[in-house]
Amino acid sequence: MQRALSTHLIVNHRLTTVWLEKIFDAGFPLVEIFCARQHFDYRDRAQVAELGYWFRDAELRCHSLHSPMYNDDCWGRTGPGAVVSITELSRPKRLAAVDEIKRALDVAEKFPFRYLVQHLGVSGEEYDEKKLEAAFTALEEICLFAKHRGVEVLLENIPNRLSSAERLLHFNEATHLNLNFCFDSGHAHLMEGVENAFRLMKDRIRSTHIHDNDGERDIHLFPTLAAGGTIDWKSVMPLLREGEDRFPLLLELKESPEFPNPVESAARVAANLESL
Repeated sequence: MQRALSTHLIVNHRLTTVWLEKIFDAGFPLVEIFCARQHFDYRDRAQVAELGYWFRDAELRCHSLHSPMYNDDCWGRTGPGAVVSITELSRPKRLAAVDEIKRALDVAEKFPFRYLVQHLGVSGEEYDEKKLEAAFTALEEICLFAKHRGVEVLLENIPNRLSSAERLLHFNEATHLNLNFCFDSGHAHLMEGVENAFRLMKDRIRSTHIHDNDGERDIHLFPTLAAGGTIDWKSVMPLLREGEDRFPLLLELKESPEFPNPVESAARVAANLESL
């Protein structure tokens, strides 16, 4: 499978061309850029322009952007108002979230990327038909805005009552959006199980987020390397290979003191998974 790496791994560092060069040199031809403003500030014209100039001549390709989860530069620590959610029932707050996501999509004018990975709500959110209606209204606008920039919006399965594999299929059936998916192995492991979720989402998977956990916490462990991971990768890898012509093996890991050279350790993860 083609390898890819999410910059979620280095989200606590400012994203520079030096990091991008490290990612490519480690054997990853594709990258997903995580839109967290302390890391990649899509509002910062200078940072966006710097990366745009670099991508213009680079062999590394930007596969996708992960849509912003917060509008501040400190992981939402400024308060509830920092959360960017398209399931927000308050129309002004939902419009503010849509505007924030559009700011991230505008990056496509400086360097191209194929997909925007989008959450339906936040972790732990309960099911509510009104929230799905709000998401539908928001996504209609976001998808049109993205299409004009050559970008496709993918919905990700996340650990809440709105975004299980079954709920994502229901959302597609209930709307005319017919969106494709980003399959997250760690999130599936916390919900209906990796194999079950993959089978349900399979036909619409266009990208992945590969990481491990203990079955209880969304901790983005390094598969095959970190202690505490409980996903059976020998069973999962054959599933992922079924769709390797449609999506890459994209690692979405969390930096850990256990791995002082995170990009090199991510490359070891990719090699280990490919060998299974």
